[in-house]
Amino acid sequence: MVFQGRFGDHILPEQTHLINVAFLVDRLEKRRGGTAGNVSYSMALLGERPLLCAAVGSADFAAYETALQAEGVDTSTVLRCEDIDTATAFITTDMDGNQITAFHPGAMSRARGVDMSALTDVSEVVVGADDANAMALHVEQASAIGARLVFAPAQQIPAMPDEVLRLGLDHAWVVAGNAYELEMIRERTGRSIADLSASSIVAVTKGAAGSELHTPDGLAVIPPAVVANAVDPTGAGDAFIAGLLTGFRAGASPEVAGRMGSVAASFVVEQSGPQHHHFDRNQFRARYAATFAGTVPLLPQGPA
Repeated sequence: MVFQGRFGDHILPEQTHLINVAFLVDRLEKRRGGTAGNVSYSMALLGERPLLCAAVGSADFAAYETALQAEGVDTSTVLRCEDIDTATAFITTDMDGNQITAFHPGAMSRARGVDMSALTDVSEVVVGADDANAMALHVEQASAIGARLVFAPAQQIPAMPDEVLRLGLDHAWVVAGNAYELEMIRERTGRSIADLSASSIVAVTKGAAGSELHTPDGLAVIPPAVVANAVDPTGAGDAFIAGLLTGFRAGASPEVAGRMGSVAASFVVEQSGPQHHHFDRNQFRARYAATFAGTVPLLPQGPA
């Protein structure tokens, strides 16, 4: 929602203990999002067949599910909750870019019921921001089924218990986050990027400045990809993970996989919302070539 004014004109500093305000918003947009959905969506655009493991509300997920399936996302393992809605964020933005956000976890609070222990032929698992108990369970289940773990705790870092955060770091093949999130991890656990990269790949996104991949073999600095017109950065980090993981799955080096992540993220920031972008693999190859001196990335086999 967009408020055509400024929160500061309506919230009186001396009366913050008695706030009772209402904002008339002239634009309301409903956007599909969530870490699991965002990563799965962009991986599907790249030709992968991601398996979405999340808890949703049965009553309000139908249209979202149809859209994901249309792109090639497998939703067969989604946990459907009959008596509760899918997690939802309500965000109001004013003309200065300030935001007031309310988050209703809804079905996310039952994500522990998503059981990955019986899955077969799963080579990688992305554990992103979710119910903290569910994150701990899914880290353990990923290890039990022999899958490589991509750990991206993101917004849950301040809220999750230390033991859950450390568990994810201990099992991670890739630790992913922006520079601020990696600093929060260091403050919480004492583990710096250098410490983590001794045994894992650490993907650090830096917005318009590009990204870095810290590996046991050294540092790969990834330039930002070409962006026609930056509109909204929401979901760019999730698309980066999608491109990075797709590259690694295809056998790409950290340099190439990181550049694939950069290109995937560039499509996201050109649209409003984390799943309003679209590209086919020929368009992806063309942008990659335009940004990175003609090198064509590896992509899954199938129709372009």
